Amino acid sequence: MTVTPSADVVVLDIEGTTSEAGFILGDLYDYARPRLEEALGRDSLRAARADAIAETGLPAGASDGEVADALRALMATDVKSTPLKTIQGVIWAEGFAAGEITSQFFDDVPPRLRAWADQGVRIAVYSSGSVASQQPWFRHAPQGDLSTLVEAWFDTVNAGGKKDASSYATIADALSVAPARALFLTDHPEEVAAARAAGWQTVALDRAGEPWAGAAFDGPVVHTFDEIELAR
Repeated sequence: MTVTPSADVVVLDIEGTTSEAGFILGDLYDYARPRLEEALGRDSLRAARADAIAETGLPAGASDGEVADALRALMATDVKSTPLKTIQGVIWAEGFAAGEITSQFFDDVPPRLRAWADQGVRIAVYSSGSVASQQPWFRHAPQGDLSTLVEAWFDTVNAGGKKDASSYATIADALSVAPARALFLTDHPEEVAAARAAGWQTVALDRAGEPWAGAAFDGPVVHTFDEIELAR
């Protein structure tokens, strides 16, 4: 099925939408797990460490090892924790820069993003992963640097939770776009509902093998970006 939305801005989810969730939950999580304790000892992550302690219910005097174990428990169930995402983002950015990890995109995504950018469509990213992890993820795509196509980056820190309609209002304001002219692409039915409640257009990605494949979505549903014929 082909859908033909008309929008000025396309905002992208990552996990399950542009990229395989299993790649993120596998390779990237495996890279971060043994590096958490060292990262928690850094002054630059002191605030995220304190937030992690508060979120997991640990005592204020918890050791770095105890905090790391609590964060690994969150990772085991893929909890969308803001302090965890912040710490992971720093670890992953360093891994990308060192060439120790790479990102992954579905083959249909990069050509469509480049075509939309050539049309003058503005592109932004909104993920529960931190901005610090989003940018190198796009920069180190196997298909070439995609970060140059992205105008703005949003996460749960600078926009709010992805299941909250108010977050999409925040993003529309930041991009100076009318909600009706913004299009959100995601694989999560609750995110679809939140964006639509904020007056956005949505197209849900129902990709085989991804966590939300076969879910009940409001509005248009496609299987790949090739099925989206975007107009301005």
